[in-house]
Amino acid sequence: MSPKALIDGVELFVPSESLKRALVVVAHPDDVDFGSAGTIATLTGAGVDVAYCLVTSGDAGGDASTHSKEERAAIREAEQTAAALEVGVTKLTFLHWPDGQVEASLLLRREISRAIRVHKPDLVITQSPERNYERIYASHPDHLATGEATLRAVYPDARNPHAFPELLREGFEPHTVNEVWMSSSTPNLVVDITDTFDRKIAALRRHESQVGHREELDKMLREWAKTNAKSVGLGKGRLAETYRRINTA
Repeated sequence: MSPKALIDGVELFVPSESLKRALVVVAHPDDVDFGSAGTIATLTGAGVDVAYCLVTSGDAGGDASTHSKEERAAIREAEQTAAALEVGVTKLTFLHWPDGQVEASLLLRREISRAIRVHKPDLVITQSPERNYERIYASHPDHLATGEATLRAVYPDARNPHAFPELLREGFEPHTVNEVWMSSSTPNLVVDITDTFDRKIAALRRHESQVGHREELDKMLREWAKTNAKSVGLGKGRLAETYRRINTA
C-alpha cells in the first residue's frame, strides 16, 4: 500500500496492487458497518477480496424483541449477510461466541488464527482493545476482548507453526499478516469514504432489528464521517473513516 501524507503523521489510504486480501474481525453483527462499511466498499471497489469474521451472532443485542437467543442470532446473521452484500462481501464466518461474554482467551485466539490461516489476508481490520473513556459506548467489553484476541492472533499465533499445532494438523498453514487497521482515538490512517458513504448507509439499513427505528441514522453517521475528515485535514465536504495502522509484517 502507498499511503499519501496528510497532516500530523496521518496518511490517506491509496489502493495498491500489494493489497489483495483483507479480513475484518469484529464482535457483533453491525460493528463492521458502523465502523468500516465505507472502507470495505472502497476496498472491494478496488478489487480487494474482503472476508468477515464475527465472534458473536448478536444473540443478546440491543432490541426489545421477545425472540429467543437462537432466533435473534439467526435474524442478526441474516441481516449481517445482507449488509455485507451491500459493500461487496460474500465470505462470512460466525464463531458463535455468546454475545456479552467474549474474553481474549486462548480458545478465541485459536479460532481467529484459524480464520486468518484460511483467508490469508494481507490486512486485518479490527476493533480497539483500548478503553475510550470519552466515548464509553465504543468500549463494549466484547469489542475490547475481540480487538485484543485479534492482535494476539495476528502476532504471534497465526504465523507461528508451534502455536495451536492442531491447526497445522488440520491443514491450516501459518500466515503472516502484513498490517492491522484498528479503530482508535489516535488515528494515523484515513480512508476517504465520500464516494462510498451511501453504500455504508445501505449496509447499516440492513440491520433492521437494530437500527430500523433510527430515522436520524444517516445524519448522525454523516456528522461522524465529517468530523473524522476534518480532524485529519481532509478537504471540506469530505467524509472519512479513520484507523490506527500497525505494521505487523
